[in-house]
Amino acid sequence: MQALLSTIATMELPSDACRLFHGRGGLFPGSESWSLDWYPPVLVATSFAATSEAELAALGDALTARWAQIGDGQPLNWVFQCRADGHADTRLMTGVVPEPHVVTEAGSRYKVQLLKGQNHGLFLDMAEGRRWVRDYVASHPKTFAFRVLNLFAYTCSFSVVALQAGARHVVNVDMSQGALATGQQNHRLNGIESGVSFLGHDIFKTWGKITRSGPYDLVVLDPPSYQRGSFVATKDYARLVRRLPELLAPGGHALVCLNAPELDTAFLQGHMQEQAPGLELVQRLPNPAAFADIAPERALKVLVYRMPEG
Repeated sequence: MQALLSTIATMELPSDACRLFHGRGGLFPGSESWSLDWYPPVLVATSFAATSEAELAALGDALTARWAQIGDGQPLNWVFQCRADGHADTRLMTGVVPEPHVVTEAGSRYKVQLLKGQNHGLFLDMAEGRRWVRDYVASHPKTFAFRVLNLFAYTCSFSVVALQAGARHVVNVDMSQGALATGQQNHRLNGIESGVSFLGHDIFKTWGKITRSGPYDLVVLDPPSYQRGSFVATKDYARLVRRLPELLAPGGHALVCLNAPELDTAFLQGHMQEQAPGLELVQRLPNPAAFADIAPERALKVLVYRMPEG
């Protein structure tokens, strides 16, 4: 874990939530199991392998030493999460975690939860996807009745940025009522009180209601790669993308996302060619620089597709 310790020794802390160290990208031999994230005012160190108490002590010493230099007299708050098979563990190591805990990204505010579950409420690797949505919606005249469908909405960060950029209405769909409740809080945190719907349903059983609210100028597909009882990419992605032609307005775009190391870009492109051949591939969005990967096909994949006019 020497590369992680070296990063800590020189790290600077921005005002926004972000990743500080991405060992999972394979660019730091010996530290492949580690990541370090900043959810102000809390640092979160995550290991995807079993970790010894000696390693945790070394990590704590490094954080304490650097914090003495950059912490501006504030207490050090850090959380350790182990995500190794059979060793799931989340611990508050020092300090406190605010409750409620609200962080920022590019001017938007989001509620996060660091001590419950593996996911924290804001996926940091999707920052470029949110930036693209903001820019895409903002590029349309405000008189245009821009409608967005956000499937597998989770805590609705795409909805927040779309509405901030001028979307007329966003429909958020997710079967997790808890995630949507956080999504509603995220909208209130950003002063958004109208122009948004929340559907707590199984997407595959709600197509009628989803279709009636369309057509949409933007559809975001950001499903889990594997979630028992909800979505398994290898068998369900084809069922998902075949609906795009009936959901999209002419000239509309789809953001097609997948975060499964074992499935490459060709997996998504193949399903799009077979199930929605009329849509045109525009680009693959870059991931944030902090998430650089020695094998880009293992990393998050975000493809932009366009429905032709007419």
